[in-house]
Amino acid sequence: MQKINNDIYDTYGDRWYTADDDPVALLRAESKTKNPWIIEKISSHLGPQKIHSDISVLDVGCGAGFLSNELARHQYAVTGVDLSEESLKVAQKFDQTQSVRYQVADAYRLPFADQSFDVLTAMDFLEHVENPKEVIKEFSRVLRPNGLFIFHTFNRNPLSYLIIIKSVEWFVKNTPPHMHLLELFIKPDELQSYCLDAGMLAEEMIGIKPIFSSIPMRSFFSGIVPKTLEFELTKKLWLSYMGSAVKGL
Repeated sequence: MQKINNDIYDTYGDRWYTADDDPVALLRAESKTKNPWIIEKISSHLGPQKIHSDISVLDVGCGAGFLSNELARHQYAVTGVDLSEESLKVAQKFDQTQSVRYQVADAYRLPFADQSFDVLTAMDFLEHVENPKEVIKEFSRVLRPNGLFIFHTFNRNPLSYLIIIKSVEWFVKNTPPHMHLLELFIKPDELQSYCLDAGMLAEEMIGIKPIFSSIPMRSFFSGIVPKTLEFELTKKLWLSYMGSAVKGL
């Protein structure tokens, strides 16, 4: 079995926020669609009347803080963890609120007490670990009863191999080898099962896909991710999907 290339995230520096010739630009573009959905999901689950600063959020695999820093701007009490210390330095640099607590941590052994957080997010993360079932159990451990787990990952099928892996390699200039491996992608029913085994019930799953009309024709073979690229939500879970699960009382 090939090994997933997670070391690349130590090399980006400020390119997390500036590069347009690297797959990280796709993450930035996606976050503009993901983040509002996540914030609405947190608000609807915990109640819009609850003071945001009283809601503790753990963002696992936070990278350079695309989600953590946005949640902090909405005044949530955010902790962001990642194995990449270099990514965390960038996340802290771009935290306009300077309120996020960033620290290096292993998702298999989170350095937090049981029932420490109201919300746990794991965006573009589960497909980078070899045992997501055990990681999700650890997520459940640190969530409070009725806590909310929000995730984004990729479905495992031939179409996702073609679109998520090969098309990115073909059309985005600086795509590194083994950035994603099909065998680590997770089918939605598998993820639901992992959540159940961890004492959490998956409530909703929704797909996310690029709006192809937002990509100028000249960009397709340029190796550049255009600044006009937009994503939208879809009922189809064939490729990329988000979802939420609730921990039992």
